[in-house]
Amino acid sequence: MATTSIEWTDKTWNPVTGCTKLSKGCEHCYAAVMARRLKGMKKSKYANGFKVTLHNNALIEPTQWKNPCIIFVCSMSDLFHKDVPFEFIDKVFSVIKDTPQHNYQILTKRAERMAEYFKTRKIPHNAWVGVTVENEETKSRIDYIRHLDATVKFLSCEPLLGDLEELNLDGINWIIVGGESGTQARPMKEEWVLNIKRQADANSIPFFFKQWGTWSKDGIKGNKKINGKLLQGEIVQNIPRIK
Repeated sequence: MATTSIEWTDKTWNPVTGCTKLSKGCEHCYAAVMARRLKGMKKSKYANGFKVTLHNNALIEPTQWKNPCIIFVCSMSDLFHKDVPFEFIDKVFSVIKDTPQHNYQILTKRAERMAEYFKTRKIPHNAWVGVTVENEETKSRIDYIRHLDATVKFLSCEPLLGDLEELNLDGINWIIVGGESGTQARPMKEEWVLNIKRQADANSIPFFFKQWGTWSKDGIKGNKKINGKLLQGEIVQNIPRIK
């Protein structure tokens, strides 16, 4: 699972797999669908399907990647799920500390638990921490990360399901936006995207537009590859400068 088609990262690392649905952004979870498929293919790592499972044998994977890269942690789970003990999360961050050549992206919908974890632990300089903000109801997640002592604090507004209106972006260093894909995908309006971009630009925050998804900017359901990733006629995929 190291290689990935996710455009804002280089590799994925899954010391934990499986999750449970938490908010509206979870309704059509791509990871749940993929886990069922991999279980059907008899992949041993997914013998439990999408049940939260810890994989101690996967912890060493990043130590074997010598070339520096950006690594998305737990693309098939949420590292801060309640069923992942802090002791195991400690093991994950120990690997992160021991591989300073890489930068790690940790994205969660469980912002409260992440904030609790970091109350007594220092965030490694090569760990980026982020929260998913898919609609206005989830904007409170931002408050849990804005004051964390992390090199990069980011928002993933994917799938973007509504207008986020005005955002308090104090302490935020990066914003990703994308539409939903799949047969049950919900449409994303262009004005929602442009509203976030306007605020990112005003605060000099790098903005990354991933895709329109199944629904085009004109509100027509179709192929996500055909719908593409142009925003007002150009590709806008900026990332924070990596030191």
